[in-house]
Amino acid sequence: MKFTDFILPVIIVFIIVYGLLKKVDIFTSFIDGAKKGLKNAYEICPALIILLVSVGMIRSSGAIDFISQSLRSFAEALGFPAECIPLAILRPVSGSGSIALLEDVLINYGPDSLAGKTASILVASSETTFYVFAVYFASVKVKKTRHALASALIGDFVGVIATAVAIKLFF
Repeated sequence: MKFTDFILPVIIVFIIVYGLLKKVDIFTSFIDGAKKGLKNAYEICPALIILLVSVGMIRSSGAIDFISQSLRSFAEALGFPAECIPLAILRPVSGSGSIALLEDVLINYGPDSLAGKTASILVASSETTFYVFAVYFASVKVKKTRHALASALIGDFVGVIATAVAIKLFF
């Protein structure tokens, strides 16, 4: 057995012992927390449904292929492999979709290819922006995001540029 096998049980025992020492009704606290968690899940569900439907529409409509073809010359001028453009487009929208595209790039071009290295860096250093917005803003009931979405998308774009620069510098 490894030390890491004991981390979660030790944390759980620590919480229970701490609660007993502080004379906290542990069961009631757990039930209250579970109720709040279910309420939050219920409240963010519509935003997640919209996100999933949008991702499905984007993927099945061919929009990613059209945008990829439009951006091919710009990406190649940056030194960004054209094979990774669909990944750069889908990463802010869908984590699982981008992982599937990463897998596709790694299978077709290999992990040691320029496209494989670029795709790996891009997935590891970027965020699923729209998922984060759907979950976090919905959970705290933010209605007006102001400049948050634009800032996040600019950050995603800068991440793509930084990936291209990192690939040129290190590989």
